[in-house]
Amino acid sequence: MSTQPPEQRDPADHPERIDLRTLVKMARASEPFACLACYDATTAKLCERAGVHLLLAGDSAAQVVLGFERTLDMPLDFAIQITAALRRGAPSRCIMADMPFLSYHAEETEALKNAGRFLTEGMADIVKLEADASFAPLVRAMTRAGIPVCAHVGLLPQAASITGYAARGRTAADARRIVDDAIALQDAGAAMLLVEAVPDETTEAILASTTVPLIGIGAGPACHGQILVVNDLLGMQDWKPRFVEPAADLAPEITRAASEWVRRVAARAPGGQRYRMHEGEPERLENPNKTRVTWEGVKPSPG
Repeated sequence: MSTQPPEQRDPADHPERIDLRTLVKMARASEPFACLACYDATTAKLCERAGVHLLLAGDSAAQVVLGFERTLDMPLDFAIQITAALRRGAPSRCIMADMPFLSYHAEETEALKNAGRFLTEGMADIVKLEADASFAPLVRAMTRAGIPVCAHVGLLPQAASITGYAARGRTAADARRIVDDAIALQDAGAAMLLVEAVPDETTEAILASTTVPLIGIGAGPACHGQILVVNDLLGMQDWKPRFVEPAADLAPEITRAASEWVRRVAARAPGGQRYRMHEGEPERLENPNKTRVTWEGVKPSPG
């Protein structure tokens, strides 16, 4: 079922390409950059049009797209497909890919192959790993292979079955551990860091100890970049984290529109413009003998 013909993009409407070097320059100039996690080409196109700098093909798609309760259930092939969808929808944006649970945990060779697929099949600029200092050798191997890495520290949703979803870095000892993780991962070659659900003081300590761009989610305003799940930003979820302040309230609007569609269908009044047959064709449809032809293309004689 087709919804529209392929879109013809106006070359003059193409924004300037944003890549990792662009974000590094912005970070050094203390110019904040905006990031969103999204999962489809249409949303990516709108985010590109809005000026969002980086789009993340997040493993949160396991929850908001596929309906699972955990990010652990994100399929690798699906993650690669939505990464490529973001690239097609927003070709000028920096695209980051979340590597799913167990796609990089077992063996280094497998991890490198999986990460490489995100760059080749998914057309990503960078992959993201939930990591602590023990992942430094893997980050080093990926960097050596030419795979840019964003190291995700602080709250790690893929480890929530062990650690839970509580904020991190709320004690001096835990904050120091997170800072040490960030330093070790940067020193191993991570091109970017992301920190989740920590107090401002922990974020400030990371910034004071590292030099690569730092993206925050629920980590205070000081980070170089800020990221949210687009469904949270648009007010589409029944529950939202405490650090989310929606910029829209689409859930009731979507419900209202769907209810209106149910009403139209019940009234046999779907709306829109209807297709019409060419002039004279309805009569020919009612009288098939007027249109029946032989194999030679000659109409049979009457009677």
